[in-house]
Amino acid sequence: MEEELTLGIGSRVQHAHFGPGVIIGIRYAQYQVTFMDHGIKLVDKTDPLFEVLVAENKTTEVETLSEVETSLLKILRLWGGFSEIVPLGDKWRNGTLILQPGDASLKAKEIPIDAFFHKIVMLRDRLRVLEQNINSHKVLSDEEKINLQQYITRIYGSLTTFNVLFRDKEHWFVGEKGGSSD
Repeated sequence: MEEELTLGIGSRVQHAHFGPGVIIGIRYAQYQVTFMDHGIKLVDKTDPLFEVLVAENKTTEVETLSEVETSLLKILRLWGGFSEIVPLGDKWRNGTLILQPGDASLKAKEIPIDAFFHKIVMLRDRLRVLEQNINSHKVLSDEEKINLQQYITRIYGSLTTFNVLFRDKEHWFVGEKGGSSD
């Protein structure tokens, strides 16, 4: 029997009635979600109207509300993302990115694609940490969190150009669904 994974805080979701939202809390059978237009709601994990857009920090455990456990989970998440191995697309291995100036008298800059890709992955990881910090911030209002989350989503949308470098689609940048990216 396959073990069901629990989505983590920071996962972006869509609900047929409530629209887009972000998971801000986890219960045994429900997610606490901040929806852009409907505020905070509890949604059953098995709700057929509930769709996951971007899963973050999937785990087999159910998070509890203990301050010590919450703090430990936050620390593990902050450091856990940096050890994830994100493979570069096979066709790009040992490739070179060439930045050619418009002025033909100037020398081009060559960068190994592996090094460039590593920087893109680090940027993505740091955006995820920023998202987690925003979602767990104690002083920001729900409206402020939503506004910042929407801004980060637009940043992801601007970075979708680099998805071509990723071997696996699960690692892609995902912007707003149905919206235009920059």
